[in-house]
Formats: sequence, C-alpha cells, structure tokens
Amino acid sequence: MTTTTQRITLDEFLAHHDGTDTCYELVQGELKPVGLGTGKHGKITQFLDDRLNDEIHRTAQPWTSQRFTVGIQSPWGNRRDTCRIPDITVMPIEQWDAMEDRESVIRAHEPPPLLVVEVVSPSTVTTDYRTKRTEYAVLDIAEYGIVDPTQLTVTICTWNEGAYDDQVFQGNQRIVSATFPDLQLTAAQVLQFGQG
Repeated sequence: MTTTTQRITLDEFLAHHDGTDTCYELVQGELKPVGLGTGKHGKITQFLDDRLNDEIHRTAQPWTSQRFTVGIQSPWGNRRDTCRIPDITVMPIEQWDAMEDRESVIRAHEPPPLLVVEVVSPSTVTTDYRTKRTEYAVLDIAEYGIVDPTQLTVTICTWNEGAYDDQVFQGNQRIVSATFPDLQLTAAQVLQFGQG
C-alpha cells in the first residue's frame, strides 16, 4: 500500500494551525517540523541578533535584525512552495514595517533580505550547508551566514556574480561581512555567545 503526501500552498501554510506549539517550515509543499534547538543554539542566536541590532543602531542604518520571526518564500524545487524561517533575518526597516498587518513572510517576488543566518544543529547540517544555501542563492540574498558550533566555524557566503563565495572564520579571527563591514566580532565570541 502506498501513501500520498498531501502538498499544500504557501497560503495554506500561513493559515495552518494544528492546535500544537509545533513550528513548521514549508518544504516543497510539505510541512516539516522545526526543532526548538538546544539552549546553546538559542544563546548563540540571541547574542548574534543583539550584536547585529547594536551595529545597525551604531551605524544608523535603516535596517532591523529579527530572529525566528520572518519567513522567506523560495521558488526553488519542482514549482512547489517552500518557506524557510531563518534563525536571523536582516532587512530594511521599511520592509519589516510593511508586514505589520500581514504574515511576516518575504514573498519570492519581493526584494530579498540583506542577510540571513542559520545556526547549525546536528540534525540540520545538510539542510543548512546545502539545501538552504541553494534556496537563498536562487533568491539573490547578498549574504548568508552559517554558524556551526559543531565545527567551531562561522562561514560567510557572499553573493558574487551568480554564486556564493565562502570565507570560513575560526577562533579569534574577526568575521568579515559585506553587510556589516565595521562589525568587531570574532568567531569565538559568536560561538561562545560573547564570552570569548
């Protein structure tokens, strides 16, 4: 006996409520539960989001950094809807304000965010390094950060002529970001949530 998975659209995904606290991403039309992550994952994400917002305020950029709250629709994959929720999304404040009275999703036809960051968990290695990298590249997201506590690295993928160029940072190396060129933050500080 074979079973068929019912695929849903982005609009159905946005209206979906199953009566639980489970968070989902939409992947090629299928609901995929997203784990809560470890406390370390949450601490790294909060620390980095706070530092990015501090830098946005220091440099008076008209941007905002949001964690776990913005969906990004991707057209990648068999023409079925995909909607990812990055750990951190940096976008113009005007774009964030435009979501005030609607679901906080950047649709595929809208301008992409400036930067997205994913913090790797053991269960998300392939998704973060391969699948999401491809999806974010299709959307022309200028910068994609991958924070990997298992490998003790921070990878910055910078959009360049149709593909991402990677730069990997470890230990006391200062993270170089085109979006935040004056950011004074090392890989160790991020991975140790500010204690390094």
